[in-house]
Amino acid sequence: MGAKQQGSRASVVLRMLGLMLFVVQVIPSLGIPQQRLRSLSIIRKMNQKGPYIGLVTVYPPEENAFFATGAFQPHPQHPFVDLSGRRFRIGTVMGKKVIYVRCGVGLVNAAATTQLMLDYFHLSGIIHFGIAGNANSSMSIGDVVIPKQFANTGLWDWMKPNGTVPTNDVTQMDFKNYNVPKGGDNELGHLGYSTEQFYSTSGDPTDPERVFWFNVTKDWLNLASSLEGMELEQCLNSSLCLPQKPKLVVGLKGSTANLFLDNAAYREFLFQSFEVTSLDMESEAVVMTSLSNGFPVIAIRGLSDLAGAQTGNNTIDLFGPLAASNTANAVIQFINTLPRSGNTYRYY
Repeated sequence: MGAKQQGSRASVVLRMLGLMLFVVQVIPSLGIPQQRLRSLSIIRKMNQKGPYIGLVTVYPPEENAFFATGAFQPHPQHPFVDLSGRRFRIGTVMGKKVIYVRCGVGLVNAAATTQLMLDYFHLSGIIHFGIAGNANSSMSIGDVVIPKQFANTGLWDWMKPNGTVPTNDVTQMDFKNYNVPKGGDNELGHLGYSTEQFYSTSGDPTDPERVFWFNVTKDWLNLASSLEGMELEQCLNSSLCLPQKPKLVVGLKGSTANLFLDNAAYREFLFQSFEVTSLDMESEAVVMTSLSNGFPVIAIRGLSDLAGAQTGNNTIDLFGPLAASNTANAVIQFINTLPRSGNTYRYY
């Protein structure tokens, strides 16, 4: 989105919030809660100081790791605003103004929060971050990935054993291939992997595109490439360390679906079929929603577990905090690489 488009979007947001406040004040019988009115008033005031970088993470361990860095400095008068059940934190990171929110687990939470953020706040783009499973044997727990594209691998056409998946599906998985012992049919049939219906500001509102892979913003991905080689933590504490030094890799692929994966066979299927590395439950929704609205977006994920390929229990609880910490530090360094124009003047 260019500067002219961003300015136009910001003007629309400010006018919309002003109109909503006027209506509530003039027609109090509408019954809009006072808390929402106060929130809209703060947002309108803060938007005049924008644009902000939107930061979206998912659940408490990721949030804790981000705030533990000490990089986030809250706004002195308005450190947060509550809207539609979510807390949006206002502040700065590396001298750049940000709006931070925790969206909650899953595609719906991620998409709803991203749309809410884009509709109400004056943003220059969105950085999404969190931890993820790892489907790529060349990557290790503790590594951080900044994928070039994401797909929703949970949009299925689930067919009976003798059914035929639609011809426009990307690929299919036959359950009978996983029978033990091998041979025979399987009543679960097979899955066809379908595409998203993608509505966007540049598309036809009556005829959505069919899209499987959603690319993050190229300019931001190019900036992110400068982070390769950055120092990442190998140890969570003196008694818990990884066997090798973690690395950051830019330009791989990511899979998103509404499931927590801890199954070696399905992990291998996803890697062989789509060549994905990160496995999570939100990234594709944040990327798709941002692109739909015409905003820059990037997603950064730390690998916390092997998604079922490990011996014994899943390691997300053990190494999740370390992966989250490495991810948070990568996010901070990425923010530092972003251009300073239009985002650094003082709040007061």
